[in-house]
Amino acid sequence: MQLFGAIHLSLLAATVVIAVVLAAICRRRPNSRRPVRLFLGWALIVNELIWWRFRYGHEGVHLANLPLQLCDVTLWASAIACLTLFPPIVELAYFAGVAGAGMALLTPDLWSPWPAYPAVYFFLAHGGIVIICAVLVFGGIAPLRNGAVWRAFGLLLAYAAAVGLFNKIYGTNYMYLCHTPKSASLLDSLGPWPWYLVGGAVTALVLFWLLWLPARAVDSKAVHSRHAI
Repeated sequence: MQLFGAIHLSLLAATVVIAVVLAAICRRRPNSRRPVRLFLGWALIVNELIWWRFRYGHEGVHLANLPLQLCDVTLWASAIACLTLFPPIVELAYFAGVAGAGMALLTPDLWSPWPAYPAVYFFLAHGGIVIICAVLVFGGIAPLRNGAVWRAFGLLLAYAAAVGLFNKIYGTNYMYLCHTPKSASLLDSLGPWPWYLVGGAVTALVLFWLLWLPARAVDSKAVHSRHAI
């Protein structure tokens, strides 16, 4: 797939349109919120379980292919957020999910050419994360609380520390904590190990704050509308 070619741009546009339309429906029709979020949550879970069956049926299960990458965690956080609306999980899904899955959608690292199943799965999974987070936050289903940025960032660091310990014990490289990816990535511009980890954490925090701005703007607008009524 050509980066920002016709197919890539079409898939990005479809993700944005679905997110905007579903968020608008949920905001304007509160009765639709529960069925929409439950459908999205279970759809993401079913899609992931089908992928696991495909992937592990071909590769087997071993230390290097466990679902421990950040997108794996944010995918499950997004699904659980839909089903439970538990605020800390919603916050982690929104900030880490949109930042991580959004970057993945913009610069997809596909295992196989489009439209092979792994490529289709990639866009369903990462697009699903973005859509779910947009619907929950901008659809008025689970507005973010004050301090959400710091709680989500704290959870991200805690998970990174746990994964770092796993990497050290088993010699893996989940979240690219031990070395940068073999293919070119943003981490290459952040210096050598371990400095790119610091740069990556700062970049994540900046992205979290940027994601906080539209969420707070929507919440403030909703509050003013209720007061006006």
